[in-house]
Amino acid sequence: MSEQIIVRDDGFHPQTEEAEITLAPDTNPEELVDHLHRGLVAIDFPGFGDGRGFSLARRLRELGFQGRLRASGRLIADQYAMARRVGFDEVAVAPDIAARQPEDQWLARADWRDWDHRSQLAG
Repeated sequence: MSEQIIVRDDGFHPQTEEAEITLAPDTNPEELVDHLHRGLVAIDFPGFGDGRGFSLARRLRELGFQGRLRASGRLIADQYAMARRVGFDEVAVAPDIAARQPEDQWLARADWRDWDHRSQLAG
């Protein structure tokens, strides 16, 4: 796999070498209970319109996963806020995606907490 750009609330970061497990978006999260202690789990987004990874991330968090969760693959800046709301800590995209959607477009969605209606309802 080529070097990816890591997107966090504070901008772009270079990818670092870390041990991670990568999950397909159709992975059954209940089968992963024994792996919830992992430090970094990446969920693959194979296509721009494939949102199954959002559901998987939310379910992993509900099951108690406390490690770092990375959305990886074919994502766009408009999906960043949703990724953060469902439990992802960061997004990893290919350099060509980052070039077409530069850092400022991703950072424009980094105020995701301000638009989280569940948090606003909870007070």
